[in-house]
Amino acid sequence: MKTTMRKIILAALLLGGALPAGAQTERTLPAGQTIAPYRIEVTFDKTVHILFPAAVRYVDLGSTHIIAGKADGAENVVRVKAAVRGFTGETNFTVITDAGVLYTFDARYADSPAQLSIEIEDWLHKDPYGPFASRQTYVRLSELGDQTPLVVNRIMYTIHKRDARHIKTVGSKRFGIQLLLKGIYVEGGLYYLHTSLRNLSNVDYDIDRVRFRIADRKVAKRTAVQETFVEPVCRFNEIAAVHAGETVRNVWVFRKFTIPDDKVLIMDVFERNGGRHQSFMVGNADLVDAREVTELKVR
Repeated sequence: MKTTMRKIILAALLLGGALPAGAQTERTLPAGQTIAPYRIEVTFDKTVHILFPAAVRYVDLGSTHIIAGKADGAENVVRVKAAVRGFTGETNFTVITDAGVLYTFDARYADSPAQLSIEIEDWLHKDPYGPFASRQTYVRLSELGDQTPLVVNRIMYTIHKRDARHIKTVGSKRFGIQLLLKGIYVEGGLYYLHTSLRNLSNVDYDIDRVRFRIADRKVAKRTAVQETFVEPVCRFNEIAAVHAGETVRNVWVFRKFTIPDDKVLIMDVFERNGGRHQSFMVGNADLVDAREVTELKVR
């Protein structure tokens, strides 16, 4: 029956006529609409570790022949190994990172995999305008609104690389540590805050955590402090420490917001096992005066 139906479809196509009711044809995706997978080998007695340039938010396995997941204590490392010794054929798994990049892998079994440690190229910090970045597959992230991950990453890269200082009145300096706000930019419903942290002391500054909050500019005594915490939706660098004599910079991305004149946005940086905490306040006027990204001449 299937052979007869194929002959009917072929004859109709050759004669330029309509297909019979209920007939279906198979369509193949163009090469430009498919994602070429990475090919890796896995085994039962050893673990393959894959280092990604950004934190991993999603891992999906094609079958129970393999097991995979984020490595304990590491947000950007996925470990993979065979769950079935000597499985035949091929299976796959997919990874999505916080940078909005989708990676797909085809996995085959091998007694001795050729590679046990794999590092995915860090295109963001090398050149997000280059051909490698352009070939990646990006997913829409709800926290970025209408902006694509590639555009956001390119803007962060450009701000960081140009290292301009447009704001010269916001910062703090205590105990040999200097925290500065260098600039605020806005594009596509997102704020980009460019900050620097400089260690002028001889003692390394280990960062425990960084937080952003909206609080009252002046709080009367015995009045409960009303605070709202604001989480960045993206950042250029993951910084754990600032060594003696070192300066590190970062770009923080937020969904666009405004604050009343009697409140301020506060950035806090806390030292691990220390008391050299730093903070600065940003007023609503600074946010409203944010520079347009077009001034950066992003190519």
